[in-house]
Order: sequence, then C-alpha cells, then structure tokens
Amino acid sequence: MEINKSYEPNKIEKKWYKNSLEKGYFKPKIDKTKKPFTIIIPPPNVTGILHMGHVLNNTLQDVMIRYKRMTGVPTLWIPGVDHAGIATQNVVEKQLANEGKTRHDIGREKLVDMIWDWKNEKGGRIVEQLKQLGCSCDWSRQRFTMDEGLSNAVKEVFIKLYEKGLIYKGKRIINWCPRCVTALANDEVDHEDEHGHLWNMKYPIKDSKGYVIVTTTRPETMLGDTAVAVHPDDERYKDIIGKSVILPFVEREIPIIADEYVERDFGSGCVKITPAHDPNDFEIGQRHQLEQIIVMDEHGIMNKKAGEEFAGLSRFECRDKIIEKLKEKGLLGEIDPHDHAVGHCYRCETIIEPYLSDQWFVKMEPLAKPAIDAVKDGRIKFQPERWTKVYYHWMENVRDWCISRQIWWGHRIPAYYCNKCRTITVAKEMPDKCSNCGSTKFTQDEDVLDTWFSSWLWPFSTMGWPEETEDLEFFLPTDLLITAPGIIYLWVARMIMATLEFMDEIPFKTVLLHGMVLDEQGRKMSKSLGNSPDPIHIIEEFGADALRFSMIYNTPKGADSYYSNTILDTGRNFANKIWNAYRFIMMNVEKIDPIPESVILRGVEGLKLELADKWIYSRLNEVIILATKHYEDLRLNDAANILMDFIWKDFCNWYLELSKDRIYNQIEPGGQLTAKYVLLDIFQTSMRLLQPIMPFITQEIWNGIKNYFPLEEEALVIAAFPKVNNSLINNKIDSDMKIIQETITAIRTLRKQVNLAPKVEISVAIKVGSEEQIKLLRAYENYFQKLAKVVKLKAGTVLQKPSSSIAAVVQNMEVYLPLKGLIDLKAERAKLQKQIDKLLSELNKIKAKLDNPKFMANAPDSIVIKEKEKHHEIKTKYDITVLLLEGLK
Repeated sequence: MEINKSYEPNKIEKKWYKNSLEKGYFKPKIDKTKKPFTIIIPPPNVTGILHMGHVLNNTLQDVMIRYKRMTGVPTLWIPGVDHAGIATQNVVEKQLANEGKTRHDIGREKLVDMIWDWKNEKGGRIVEQLKQLGCSCDWSRQRFTMDEGLSNAVKEVFIKLYEKGLIYKGKRIINWCPRCVTALANDEVDHEDEHGHLWNMKYPIKDSKGYVIVTTTRPETMLGDTAVAVHPDDERYKDIIGKSVILPFVEREIPIIADEYVERDFGSGCVKITPAHDPNDFEIGQRHQLEQIIVMDEHGIMNKKAGEEFAGLSRFECRDKIIEKLKEKGLLGEIDPHDHAVGHCYRCETIIEPYLSDQWFVKMEPLAKPAIDAVKDGRIKFQPERWTKVYYHWMENVRDWCISRQIWWGHRIPAYYCNKCRTITVAKEMPDKCSNCGSTKFTQDEDVLDTWFSSWLWPFSTMGWPEETEDLEFFLPTDLLITAPGIIYLWVARMIMATLEFMDEIPFKTVLLHGMVLDEQGRKMSKSLGNSPDPIHIIEEFGADALRFSMIYNTPKGADSYYSNTILDTGRNFANKIWNAYRFIMMNVEKIDPIPESVILRGVEGLKLELADKWIYSRLNEVIILATKHYEDLRLNDAANILMDFIWKDFCNWYLELSKDRIYNQIEPGGQLTAKYVLLDIFQTSMRLLQPIMPFITQEIWNGIKNYFPLEEEALVIAAFPKVNNSLINNKIDSDMKIIQETITAIRTLRKQVNLAPKVEISVAIKVGSEEQIKLLRAYENYFQKLAKVVKLKAGTVLQKPSSSIAAVVQNMEVYLPLKGLIDLKAERAKLQKQIDKLLSELNKIKAKLDNPKFMANAPDSIVIKEKEKHHEIKTKYDITVLLLEGLK
C-alpha cells in the first residue's frame, strides 16, 4: 500500500464526506421494529457564517448522531436554516443604502424578492461550512423556516391559537428598536450595565409657590407625562394627593395620584408617570385612566406632541436640551450618579425605547403550565440539571409574547382587515367576503411574525406537520436537543409549549446545554476584540478531525470551553500519532502471510497469546465499557480522554513497541501472525470507538485495514459500534502488566536522571516481594530488553542495594540501577554536589522572602503564591538530587 508519510487531512476529509453523501449513509431507513434516535439542529441564521460556538454545538450533535448510528438504530439529524427576519433584511437594506435607496423607495414586493435572491445566492454558505466540519445530517430533509411547508405550519398555528383566544391584538408598551424600526420580544433585548444619572426635576404645583421633585433616568420622556405618583402611605405627600402640577415646557396640567407601585425610598418618592413610554407607567395609567401621549416617532425622533421647541430632535438630543432648559428655569435639582441595566437590541445594539404600539401577542400562561409539568414529571430532562431551576423561574413568571415585527421579511401575519368596517379575519388566504358587513375588499396586516414564531414549531414542522407524515409518527418525539443556555427562553421553552399544544407530545427527551466558547482570558469571542478565529481557516490548516477532537477533549459537559490556538495541538498531534502508527503497521503487516481461514473463523481464540496480547485485549474491552458509558451519558470529553489515553499510551507506546520483535521475526511465523492479527484487530476496533469524534482519519485507516483483516461492513460510518467481550477482561493480566510497565518506566526514569544515552545497555537488580513476581519478571525479560535496554535482570526477595547505584520504588519492589562502568562517578558526584549547592542557595533566598513579615504584608497575593510554588518546585528538585548523590556514595 502507498501511504503518505504525513497525514493530509484536506484530501482525506473531502473524499470520505463525499463518499458518505453519495452512498446515502446519513439517511436513515425507517424500521418500526427499532426505536429511532433523532436530533433537530438549532437552525443557524441564513446570514450566518460558521464561528467557534457553531463548531462546539454541531460537533457535540454530530458525535452523538455518529455514535447512535453505529449502534444500529435508525438515526436522523434534521438540518435546516432560519430566515432570521431582522438580520437578513438588514443585510439587503445595507446594499440598498449603498445605492442611496431605502426599502420604501422600492416597495415591499421588490425588497422581499431581493432578499430571496440574496438567500438563494449566498444563504447556503453556512450549510457548506457545516459539511466541511463533518456534520452527518440527512441533507435530503433540510428545511428553511420560510419554505412552503413551514409557512403553512405557521399559518395553521396562528389560526388555531387565535381561534382559541390565545393570540390577540392590543395596544401595549413593547420594546422598540428605533434602528431596526420594529418591536422586539423581552427575550430579544440584551441588558448591559451602564453608568447613568438620576435627574431630579421640579414640577410646580398649581396655584402654589411649591413644587414636587420627580426623579428619572430618562428626562426626554417628561414631555409625555400625564401624572405624578406618590405612595398612598407616604406622610410627606398626603396633603397634595388630588392636586395638580404644571408640566414644564408644554404647560400641561397633570394630576398628583396615589399608587402603591411607587417606592418611597427611591429618589424623592415622587415619580413621573408616562403611560406611552414606560411599561410600569402604562400599568399605572390603566389603573387611573390616564391619557397616553406618544412624544416620539418610530425612529426615536421627538414629534409635535413634544412641543415645537423639541420636535425634530433625536431622543438623546432632546434629553440634553431639556436638562439645559431646566437649569435655565431653575427647575433642575441634584444630579446623582446611577448605574443601571440598559436594554439594547440583540441585533444592532441600539438602545431600546419602551414604546406604546398596536401589536400582536400570544397568551403564554395557558401554554406554560403543561410545559412546566413535562419537566417536573421527568418526561423532559435538562443537563446539567441546574438549568431546570432557570427554566422553572422563567416559565412560572412568563409574560405574553409580542409576536409582531414591523419589517417585511418573514411570515406575514395572516390577518385581514375589512376595508369597510375594519373587522379582522384570520385565515390562510385573503377571505372572499367580510363576515360582518359582506364587503369583498380587504387589506392584509403589514407586520410579519417574530422569527421565533416559526422556530418554536421546528420539532414537528420539519417533519411535515400539519400533514400526518411517516416521519412524525416514527421520529417524534426527538431524543436530544443540544443548544446554548442563552436561548432557553427564546427557543427551548417555546418548542416545549408548542409541541405539547399541537402534537400532545414532548419535542425532545433530553436538553443538553453547553457553555460558551471563550478565549484563553475568559472573554467572549467577538470580531471587535480580534479573538474570534475563522473555523474554516482552522479546518484548512489542521483538518476538521483535529478541530473536532480538540474542542471535545477540552470541553467538560455543560461547561464553558476555553479556546486558544494551542489547544489545536491536541487534535493535530493525536491525528499524527494515529497516522504514524497506521503507516508503521501497514508497511509491516503486508509483508506477513495473510490471516488463515481457521483464524478468521475462531478469531482471537484461535491464536497463541502472550501477556501483552492478553493485556491489550483486556484494556480494549475495559475502554469499550467506559467509552460506551461516556457516550450514553453525554460526557463526550471523558470519551475523548480515555480513547486518546488508550490509543496513544496503551496501544502505540506500549503494545505496538512490544509487538515489533514478533513483527520483524520471520523465523517465528506463528508469532508474526499473532502480532499481525492483534495489531489490526485492536486498531480497527479503536477506530470504531473514535469514529464519532474523528470521522475522517478513522474511516481512512479502517478502510486500509480492511485489505488485510476480515471486516464485513461496507464503511466505518455505518459499521457496528464495538460490544464488550467480558471474557477478555482479566484483572490478573492487568495487574501483571502494570507491574512490568511501572518497572520499565522506573528504569527509564533512572536512566534519564544520569543522562544515559538510549542505546546504552544496562543491568538492573530488583528486590521483589514474592516468588510470583520473580517468575513474572523473568518470564518477560524480553520486554525489559526491548523497552529499557536491560541485558541482565537480577530479581530476588533478599537482594542488597548494589554499591554506586540509584534506586526507585515500584509498588512493593525496589529497583536498582548500578552505575559503575556506565558513567564517571567522580565527575557525576561533583556535578550533583554543585547542583545541590545552587538549589540550596535558591531555596534560602525564597525562604528569606517568605519569612519576611514586610514582604508577606505588602506583596500581592499572586506574587506570594508564585514564590511558594517556586519554593515547592525547587525543593522537589533538591530532594531528588540529594537522593541521587547518596546513591552514588
């Protein structure tokens, strides 16, 4: 076989991914005698480009899909892309802006056509990137949240909820983005702590020389005030309740009212009430029948109701001017610093404006109760479990969901207004006749639905609902959702509610919530910080397998992942180690006679095995048990850890090295055949275990092994996951091999301590604790010869330490390495004494610092810790060097 000297991931990864697509390996066969395993992908935005968060999320999903596929169950991973209303429209509107146009210049139909053209041309980029990562989705089932089937599902759900009274239209205070010119749901607002101010403003009391002081963080909204409120039990203001104040600038008379919402200890205890620009003020206004005055437009520009002096100013220009004018009039009190959370648009980061507007809402409380019960009774489980409390908290305090958006890209609300009597008809298509007045002329609602309104139907709309499909019957409920905690509210909770409501079924059984991918300093990745690498560049340089393994290996279940370029060395070095082992094995086994039919029929039982062979089979089966458990428990980093440990250390560093003598020994064909069979069998089984995490290099190697070893399956991606053979697990074998390994390791360490060249042959003496240990060591002297260059091994229960020797302890044994004739003892003693003197001097200096009260009192904690660590490190070196010198006396 021609095998490249170095591993070339780009060629191999593209070859095998293409092969899997062509052969249809990612497409499950519906077999009603088997229980399926299903995952729905969190659909990335159509505008999206692969980032490290996507890498972690989709690799976790793919590992589980590939593992389950190998267990033989029908396995489905449904892919898809979200239309991302605001984000996608913004992309195309920016293109228009470059041409000096707005969406209003070209109209709704033309803009939507442009967005579809953009989607068809560039919207598939992230799908191709997921394929480069190795995602084994069934791409024949790929969905888009605005494709025909999903659009029909959205209309069906809207109509059903409207008819049930769970969707309504109302005038409410909503979160408004003046930049995107649309409403946002509460969960689409990112709150950031900012340094602001509390402005104390004086409102003159009518027919009095007195005034009240109101406190606010948003002075510009005072122009829409329609009352001042105090707490009914606040003794300071009992005499003025029912009186009026004159609102500065607009000279409007507004009442002083009493409401228990007011906090007596906040500011002056008097609060300005602006029902059209604050959600709490809106509720107070409803209780007291206050007028609602909107003083700014949808772009955050002050309108005529703000007064001629302020009309046309932006909200923040207006704020500055009001403060200036209040000073001039002597109506500005103290300005206090105030840190508070300010809402920003999750898309464009513009500061949100609470705004009174006609919007469509979903009543959430009736939908929330069954969804809470589904988690409480254990039908749905969150992992890690701590997220269950977060879910309950949100669901038990759920608010109605504002679902209308004032943009043009998205699912247009299926509500039609009679042009004559304004009666609303909700239907999939424009009605023929008004049920109220008989008119035939209608206008459809201009708004579109929140992007999440289509996403909350994802578990069942992707399988063909509202049609009754075979996929729905077989694959729902799905088994696992893997996503980030940040969208528990936006998506996870809503999917649970929708699927229970429309399917009377849970959407998934387990929700695995993973952490964020942070940089090595613990910062969130962003373009502005320059700490967000391009995963595609990483794949092109290191390979998808190396990236996948590195991310899985370094990410404990449910925890944040800390990324730096250095973690890629883990995956790349592991891939290279595997490849080098593969190359060595294949270059040598092809020279050995083919495995005879008798051995193929009987397997390992037809071979004469020695200790190392029995040990590697025992270890392999122990690893199969652990790997299977870790995959099942979603502890994927633990699976990666034990597999690398087994393949690198047990197989490559120990078994492969110990098998070389037999591989090269043509005089003993039986030993050659055994080594060949065991090497190929252990290696191909290891590739099966590792395939879910590193699908490409494992397929290449497994396919190569297939030329020399009996493997029936067509491809590794659909091959069987290894099953444990308990009869091959042997604790005694493990124990015996452990003694030999630890003894060889101790001898190697002793050699290194005195800088013996690797080729120098040595003699060792080992004081053992039993006759059985003597037999073991003597039976496998060849292992010591091979791995530690031991040409003479003396073992006994009453051995004395040889002169001029150094020693190590292994379990209940003492290992001695006589150095006479190997090194210049006199020179070595002098060298060690010099090292001891130097180390002692360093220790004394550090000790003097640590014993100095002044240093301990004034030095930063980090410096003190560093000095203590340095002291421990040098003390360890000192103790070892002293022991070495004593051994040479």
